[in-house]
Amino acid sequence: MELAQLWFFIVGVLFVGYFVLDGFDFGVGMSLPFLGKDDVSRRQIINTIGPVWDLNETWVIVAGACLFAAFPEWYATMFSGFYLALLLILLALIMRGVSFEYRHQRDDPRWKARFDRMIVIGSAAPALLWGVAVGNIVQGVPIDADHEFTGSLLTLLNPYGLWVGVTTLLLFFLHGVYFVGLKTDGQVREDAHALALKAAIPTVLFAAGTVAWTIMLAVGREAPLLWAVIACGAVAAVMLVNSIVFARMRKDGLAFAMGAVTIVFAVLMLWLALFPYVMPSSTDPAGSLTIENASSTEYTLTIMSWAAVIFLPLVLLYQGWTYWVFRKRVTRARIEKAAATAH
Repeated sequence: MELAQLWFFIVGVLFVGYFVLDGFDFGVGMSLPFLGKDDVSRRQIINTIGPVWDLNETWVIVAGACLFAAFPEWYATMFSGFYLALLLILLALIMRGVSFEYRHQRDDPRWKARFDRMIVIGSAAPALLWGVAVGNIVQGVPIDADHEFTGSLLTLLNPYGLWVGVTTLLLFFLHGVYFVGLKTDGQVREDAHALALKAAIPTVLFAAGTVAWTIMLAVGREAPLLWAVIACGAVAAVMLVNSIVFARMRKDGLAFAMGAVTIVFAVLMLWLALFPYVMPSSTDPAGSLTIENASSTEYTLTIMSWAAVIFLPLVLLYQGWTYWVFRKRVTRARIEKAAATAH
């Protein structure tokens, strides 16, 4: 395998990691209006991701940096064409991060309610827009022979892009609700179990549509890895159903694990459907970006490969250690005790 192809898959793995980890962050944020019946329960929900949400977001920074270094043409075309959608994602992430830090600064219900709304918006918008962006990359967008995007934001709001966006939003929401059930106790945990079963039906319907639609796109494009696209779609479907079965059995850890595997194979399906393109043109075949014409030099990719071999295991070890340290449930009694001590 050539280094350019290797880095296509490495970048894909980095985005898989981001969608799995920040995906349940988004889901937890979106679940706040449904599960947060009072301030204690809302703090309980937010505290499930309090120690890890910013660490999870670093995956998109690493993925973006590797994309810039390994595929500068892809990076330039995508960021110039998708700049408004990506700006909205950035603003939403900033809004969410600010809300986590400032929500507890005043003991005023209206102050907290404003930041709670910002958390929900800052979680839902990226969950939707990331799916829209990835769906458009897979389907193809108008790019001219100079590799310049010739569409607009409305171009991205097409049926397939929006369908994939709603699918990622629902998958992340369900993934986050599983995480709340895994990390909390009492009424919040009970409500999370009930909410997961309600959210399961629309999630399955949209996910099934995405799998079928993506396979049809891959068939029409005569994708060389069509067998892998079909296999990943099938595994994602089975894992999603398994997660719902385990949720009904109240096995929180297995439900969350199956939800994570669902997202892994769903993103891999989309990524493999793209191969050997990185950004196909829907209007001018000469404008299509491929792994070959969008990649950096062999020397650059070699240096990046050695850096990945050295530093990626360290990052994974540190993140694993962080999750181990904060592995305990966030109990209602602990939140109430902390609130009483503060007063």
